[in-house]
Amino acid sequence: MTITLMGNRLENLWDDAKAASMSESEKLLYRSNLLGSDKRVTNYGGGNTSAKVMELDPLTGEQTEVLWVKGSGGDIGSMKMDGFATLYMDKLQTLKGKYRGVEFEDEMVGYLPHCTFALNPRAASIDTPLHAYVPRKHVDHVHSDAIIAIAASVNSRELTTEIFGDEIGWLPWKKPGYELGLWLEKFATENPGAKGCVLESHGLFTWADDAKECYLTTLEIINRASAWLDGRTAGKTAFGGEKLPSLPPEQRREIAARLMPVIRGLISKEGYKVGHYDDQAAVLAFVGSSMLGTLAPLGTSCPDHFLRTKIRPLVVDFDPSRPDLDATIAGLEKAIADYRDDYAAYYGRCKRADSPALRDPNAVVYLVPGVGMITFALDKATARISGEFYVNAINVMRGASTVGTYQGLPEQEAFDIEYWLLEEAKLQRLPKPKALAGRVALVTGGAGGIGAATAERFLREGACVMLADIDAQALDETHGALVARYGKDVVRSVQMNVTDENQVARAYAELAVEFGGLDILVSNAGIASSAPIEETSLALWNKNMDILSTGYFLVSREAFRVLRAQDIGGSVIFVASKNGLAASPNASAYCTAKAAEIHLARCLALEGAGAGIRVNVVNPDAVLRGSRIWQGDWLDQRASTYGTDKAGLEEMYRQRSMLKRAVLPEDIAEGAYFFASDLAAKSTGNILNVDAGNVQAFTR
Repeated sequence: MTITLMGNRLENLWDDAKAASMSESEKLLYRSNLLGSDKRVTNYGGGNTSAKVMELDPLTGEQTEVLWVKGSGGDIGSMKMDGFATLYMDKLQTLKGKYRGVEFEDEMVGYLPHCTFALNPRAASIDTPLHAYVPRKHVDHVHSDAIIAIAASVNSRELTTEIFGDEIGWLPWKKPGYELGLWLEKFATENPGAKGCVLESHGLFTWADDAKECYLTTLEIINRASAWLDGRTAGKTAFGGEKLPSLPPEQRREIAARLMPVIRGLISKEGYKVGHYDDQAAVLAFVGSSMLGTLAPLGTSCPDHFLRTKIRPLVVDFDPSRPDLDATIAGLEKAIADYRDDYAAYYGRCKRADSPALRDPNAVVYLVPGVGMITFALDKATARISGEFYVNAINVMRGASTVGTYQGLPEQEAFDIEYWLLEEAKLQRLPKPKALAGRVALVTGGAGGIGAATAERFLREGACVMLADIDAQALDETHGALVARYGKDVVRSVQMNVTDENQVARAYAELAVEFGGLDILVSNAGIASSAPIEETSLALWNKNMDILSTGYFLVSREAFRVLRAQDIGGSVIFVASKNGLAASPNASAYCTAKAAEIHLARCLALEGAGAGIRVNVVNPDAVLRGSRIWQGDWLDQRASTYGTDKAGLEEMYRQRSMLKRAVLPEDIAEGAYFFASDLAAKSTGNILNVDAGNVQAFTR
């Protein structure tokens, strides 16, 4: 693969007319969002920006200088005004008198809350001193791939001078913190003509006394680095050339769909993980390259990268030129165990007396030659973002190894950041995971009332959900509505006919590639028909059996295959019907198919118990609102059977129930959630009637 390293140059998106009416703090937000909107400037959550602004002191009523700086854990591309910490500059200057030296620099973070302006609750980050002490009004810190490619080269100082001369300085590697803030202050003070500084193995600082000028300087320096890299690498081959070929796209996805549930099962014994798959050109060039074996073990350089991706990836033993996927799958257990042992050894070598306990030793990034990159994390967004960070790392390694020699951080330095007590404190502040966090659900009939309500219930509890439905238009509408409420990371959809064996298999392959596997199946696709037995055609009888019996069999069979491959248990929930237990007039085909469905669940509960696969049934009755099966002939037929009209049918069902209450899709969703959650961890083979009470449907 010939290198075109950084592509098009960054464009100036600053709008003078828009900025004219903004305050200095609003210009800071504007600048931040512009910079963070382009991943060539910085990755998600990476980098930070600041401005020193004159504000009215609420205590003295006088003007005072206040540092506005991105707060802890924010993202400059998406943050709002409340994402900034605000601190008195005079108090930050006073902190210098409290500093006892580099071995005590972490204690300085404890003083930052005492500098807070206007009782701002946003916590200040460890990078605050790096912005506070640069003697300029505006400061940007970003992690551009082009800059880090230079910063992560063995000869990064010489390259920085060659590209930028005296305009941009260079500082050797230093863990972010108070000491580095003093280093930056010293450099900027001693070099008043400099516009910024490259930090070895880390990133770029730029500064100015005007918001727009600072923004333009950041773009200019990144563009200059990109142009220089492109000039030095033009016509050269990336990563020493191709060693192994990339497989065709469909074959890549098929292999990923086989690998991901197995990997997920092996790394989810202590907690559920969600997967993400990426086969973009940069990834394929790296995983198939001659230098994969030497570069991947070096790990990433930028702290933001390896905090998301761990110190190094796991390279899966797969040869796309002679593919033997079964052998690769058979070798995964040992490969993952070896990685865990290696990570534990790394922890043992580097830990300090006060280091936090060993964290999850499993890899985050899995590189598969010819196929792409798989990432796993506790949630889908983190898995995706981790992959994005590793793509940044790939770009950095590509640039650095082409113009010189790439270097990762020394192992001890990497460990000291990964197990930094300040990072540990940040992790401890994370909210408690929701009940279904990390779990993946497939909901058939997902565009109907019960399916959509069930999907929403699961999403509220932190699950990832794939909706499957035969109705493409309804599926798109339901998908869009759920994405609008819960975000695109956690919702997927696939058009699927549950009676088509190939479509069912394809849907599960898509599920595996999109989320990594399966934990919960809600088999809910359905129809309803009503006719006296002598008017029930063979076609109508077969249609009920195909969808409500055979369809449930096909969807469950494929679910069992995935769940057994993962070997971490699972929950299968059939949405059946009161009619599977209690006969109903003029509905023999429907009632018989539903009875078969319930008995299939009993059989599967027996088969799955040994593998921790629970199978249970929720039996609704008369769920009219939002249900698509009540929008057609079924409504007319049932109204005719009971001698009422459409408007009176729901009231008739309500009055027929023992509790005199209407049953809603949300009620069925609550039953499905119960069986899916750990609340029902010891329940299998059960039937839960959600019918407002019907004595004929009592199970015992």
